[in-house]
Amino acid sequence: MTTKINIDTRLQEAVQSYWDARAKNKEKQVESGRIDAGNRGEVTGGTQMGALEILVADILCEAGLKRLDVRTRTALELPGYFRATKKWDLIVISEGQLVLAMEFKSQAGASIGNNVNNRSEEAVGSAKDIWTAYREGRFGTKAPPPFLGYLFLLEDRDSVKVPVANKEPYFKVDPVFRGEPFTTKKGETGYRGVTYAQRYELLCRRLVLERIYSSACFMLATNSRNTVISQPAEDLTFARFTAALRGHALTFLGSQP
Repeated sequence: MTTKINIDTRLQEAVQSYWDARAKNKEKQVESGRIDAGNRGEVTGGTQMGALEILVADILCEAGLKRLDVRTRTALELPGYFRATKKWDLIVISEGQLVLAMEFKSQAGASIGNNVNNRSEEAVGSAKDIWTAYREGRFGTKAPPPFLGYLFLLEDRDSVKVPVANKEPYFKVDPVFRGEPFTTKKGETGYRGVTYAQRYELLCRRLVLERIYSSACFMLATNSRNTVISQPAEDLTFARFTAALRGHALTFLGSQP
């Protein structure tokens, strides 16, 4: 009899594993005498999201997918349209069909502001690439649409909760990025901008709203020995995300002869 997964416990362990892996990578850099600039030493020694990937794989298998069909370590390349191939973080290939492809992304450290746009462009570009490849029949001319998942983990620190002003030399930004209004010394109305955490939340929500990804999850977590996980958006929680994963897995299984 299969033991039912305790999602809350496993999620806590998986996120803690992320921080532990980053710390170990940095320790290896120090021991070898080769220390990367900034916090790069924490991320250059291997995957940190492995425990989260395994958790999602277990959830998919609990829903009925075959363990051998769920890939998280090797053979993760899928054909693209604008590039030959793209390596995803987790894919499911079953009965010759692409069932699911997923990205696990994170951002930590003091240089978060330098990477927000890069992460946004990367997320949209990867999805556009695979959807166009799907349209062109790269996954079979009769293949049903795959499930595209996007999970983002952001370090919970003070700098991600401070409003960031927008530069608008020519045109005004989308109102959702303007934040709270305030009155300038000249009596004019200005806007403080939204925080980096809010920007990432908006990214995840709009990826789903525009049907670029099938579902997305956004979490914050403190970098500590007993990490504290927060999920500020009800529509982007891990529970809701895994419900969508299970639903797709069951739909696929139900469509098989």
